[in-house]
Amino acid sequence: MFDPAQFIIFAVIIILTLLLVVLGIQVYFILKDLRKTLEKANRVLDNTNEITESVSAPISSLSSLLMGLKAGGVVANVLKKISKEEENSGK
Repeated sequence: MFDPAQFIIFAVIIILTLLLVVLGIQVYFILKDLRKTLEKANRVLDNTNEITESVSAPISSLSSLLMGLKAGGVVANVLKKISKEEENSGK
């Protein structure tokens, strides 16, 4: 009824089918874990973006303040020179 070659081919087919099913299940779990990992990485990147924005806002304000002070210093120097020139020309 069954010769040994047919039995061996049938056994190999069954074994390969079982291995492919197990492999498919493993791939599913790997992809599921990869999805969780990517979601966590996305949350980390979002948090990093929020942190950098919260740090850059005060630094930008400080930079604007310092530039205003610098401009005020330039104006003060110009006014000081003008007042000295008026004092010197008035004498």
